[in-house]
Amino acid sequence: MTFDIEVNGSVHPVSVERDGDLYRVSVDGRTRVVDLAWVDRSTLSLIFAREEATSHEVAIAQRLEPGELEVHLRAGVVYARLEGKNRARSRRPAGIEPFATSVGAQDIVAPMPGKIVRVLVAPGDQVTVRQGLVVVEAMKMENELRSPKDGRVKDVRVEQGMSVEAGRVLVVVE
Repeated sequence: MTFDIEVNGSVHPVSVERDGDLYRVSVDGRTRVVDLAWVDRSTLSLIFAREEATSHEVAIAQRLEPGELEVHLRAGVVYARLEGKNRARSRRPAGIEPFATSVGAQDIVAPMPGKIVRVLVAPGDQVTVRQGLVVVEAMKMENELRSPKDGRVKDVRVEQGMSVEAGRVLVVVE
């Protein structure tokens, strides 16, 4: 499968081919062999098998539009957009739901297991699109989860210091 992926405004050609139990992934012409496994409904385990022998856990959440992704890495959050004809046919494991849609109340969920570092809003607060709502620490990095739309905070279901599992509803915005 080949497609383009836009990451933080820069477009990169990507090719993914099955290689036995592994995958051969080429990005911008650089090829790596990867052992890929879904840890849960939103987290991937990637082991770069041959050259580097490194491993990474990556949390992925679909954003507002089809093909838009929020990718949580050790280095921070990356926003990506899949481009091209294969985007519509791309598959995700059962259970991955869109991160948010623009209509009705929106559940802001933990993309991976972690600890609540800061709660930035309270019930009744007015928020704007992309405003920070809660900060979750996972894999030794802090991730600020943001509002998918303008609205009002209906419910805050966590407190600072709480541990949360992947998929847990943290804040509801309506």
